[in-house]
Amino acid sequence: MKIKILLVDDEKDFVETLAERLELRDFEVTTALNGIDAIKLMKEKEFDVIYNNVKMPGKDGIETLKEIKKLKPLPQVIMLTGNATVETAIEGMKVGAFDYIMKPVVTEDLIELIGNAYKIVEEQ
Repeated sequence: MKIKILLVDDEKDFVETLAERLELRDFEVTTALNGIDAIKLMKEKEFDVIYNNVKMPGKDGIETLKEIKKLKPLPQVIMLTGNATVETAIEGMKVGAFDYIMKPVVTEDLIELIGNAYKIVEEQ
């Protein structure tokens, strides 16, 4: 069974490129370009791991994370940021983020992080 991933980022080219890279490695990938669309998708589909950008217009990554965890606490959320701060990391972890990863993303590092997050989902 493929790991189901939701990629949430407002940078369309980045999301499309990353989705292609993950699909080539046999992940099932769905994308959203903002937090509102991500929440709609969470209500319609099941995901194992969510890759969620911190800085987005409208509903930011922390707000999106909070709503995801209220809707479905099991999927593990990896927060992506180009400008991580200690405060943002602490807030995200308190709300339930699995981990953080910095841009630019090294695909192999992300795949390892997805695998680690998925282990938690499998154990539930």
